[in-house]
Amino acid sequence: MMDSEVSVLLHCAAWSGLLESQVQVELSERFNRRTDPALEREIDKTWTERVSKEPWLFNGSKFRLHSFCLASLTSVSPQHPPNRSHGSRRVEENVCTSDCLHHSAPNGPAENAGQHENGLLLTLRLGLTCYKDYLGTNWSCRVAELRQLGETEFGDPLALLAQPLGVGGVLCTADGQVVLIRRSQKVAEAGGLLDMPGGHPEPKAVCERLGQTVREEQISVSMMKPRAVVSELFSSVCAEIRDEVNIPLSSLGQPVLMGVALNHTSAGRASAEFYVSCSLTGDEVTKLYWKGGAEANESTDIVFLSREEVMQLNTSSPLWSELCPSAKGAVLLYQKVKPEQRHNNQLNASGDR
Repeated sequence: MMDSEVSVLLHCAAWSGLLESQVQVELSERFNRRTDPALEREIDKTWTERVSKEPWLFNGSKFRLHSFCLASLTSVSPQHPPNRSHGSRRVEENVCTSDCLHHSAPNGPAENAGQHENGLLLTLRLGLTCYKDYLGTNWSCRVAELRQLGETEFGDPLALLAQPLGVGGVLCTADGQVVLIRRSQKVAEAGGLLDMPGGHPEPKAVCERLGQTVREEQISVSMMKPRAVVSELFSSVCAEIRDEVNIPLSSLGQPVLMGVALNHTSAGRASAEFYVSCSLTGDEVTKLYWKGGAEANESTDIVFLSREEVMQLNTSSPLWSELCPSAKGAVLLYQKVKPEQRHNNQLNASGDR
């Protein structure tokens, strides 16, 4: 299925999604956005103009996805799919530079073997960025020029772009309904369109979890521990569901990472998409939603689709045009990864105990 607004950067279909224990991050300032004096002045000017019109805008720090390293089953021809339970693994190194996946220098075999033995299957390489830089680069009218300049100067068309990493959740109720919310016309992006609950993992939340009191502009990668960042990545999607749909965290299952999708309406900005089960029915979720959560102002309605309907969505479906790009990315990953298989295995395993 082709849609110019969205594409899948990476998927975890070989494992029906990944758990928190199977993901790690590498933090480094090397993964931050590259700077350019003229561009920085332009970003400051754009931000000043936006805040004068929208004084509620807040320049929070965000994580920037630079690249990733994903273990995969050994390559085979499409006509002979691997046996998932016995296939050996290799590691794919990828830099998030365009619609295609570019190979970077691989890690040493000893390091890769150690990751597999520890159960780690995905490494996300993260730097830091902020919302101001996101509006001034990914949403710049000169974004094509910035991509060309990044390619020329740094060999990476995304080098000058903020590329903040978002999160989204395919939330499935106990009676098999997938939850969507209609975005308010007052939000910064995709107003009036249907979306999955979501937002961003927050660097400040990581610092606070580590006992550090710090202002947004003071945050640096040296203040954070990689495992705390992974924890924030996974827990942030549940926090967004709680705040946007008003579902208590105690009613949510363990998030399963399906993969990362790219939103091409914002210059290929990345979003990690999760599957999250819910112990409540659709009716119970509806009642909680209309009571209003902490971020109730960000949406105006709640919509339910059955799992079967979501699996059948495509570009010819009437509803497809009502989905914002991040929701489209989540649907594409849900259809490819089929994360319920992982969820059902977890339930069976807990039942055996």
